Amino acid sequence: MTYHLAQINIGRLLAPIDDPQVAEFVAQLDPINALADNAPGFLWRLQSASGNATDIIYNPEDTSILLNMSVWESLEALRNYIYRSDHARVLRDRAKWFEKMDKPIYCLWWVPAGHIPTVAEGRERLEHYQLRGATPFSFWFSQHFPQPADEDVLV
Repeated sequence: MTYHLAQINIGRLLAPIDDPQVAEFVAQLDPINALADNAPGFLWRLQSASGNATDIIYNPEDTSILLNMSVWESLEALRNYIYRSDHARVLRDRAKWFEKMDKPIYCLWWVPAGHIPTVAEGRERLEHYQLRGATPFSFWFSQHFPQPADEDVLV
């Protein structure tokens, strides 16, 4: 079986999405999403009819948290997009628009090819990573795990 790499990252905005304080971030959504859509190894990203995920709820108890989820062909393809494309510039400026959170805000996990992760699945993986650190269930670039054997259950 072939596996692909899913990722989730979250952030709590410093101001509402329509506030001028985060306007620079909002203005970059379409170009950065288009960059992802056209990146080598990109397969899927979470989006609503708006073309982004800013109106998709991660946590009903805290709607100021935005989320991003995507699926990539490989760890290297995602790493190249995050750190070696114009996305890296936006990532470096994250503190302008998002609060520093006290737990990890991202994780990765393997999914069977063709599987589209749900928000609930992403949240479960992230909460697992926040509580237990890197495991084959959810991890990060700094301590990643190989694609699972066919008999491993992932979803």
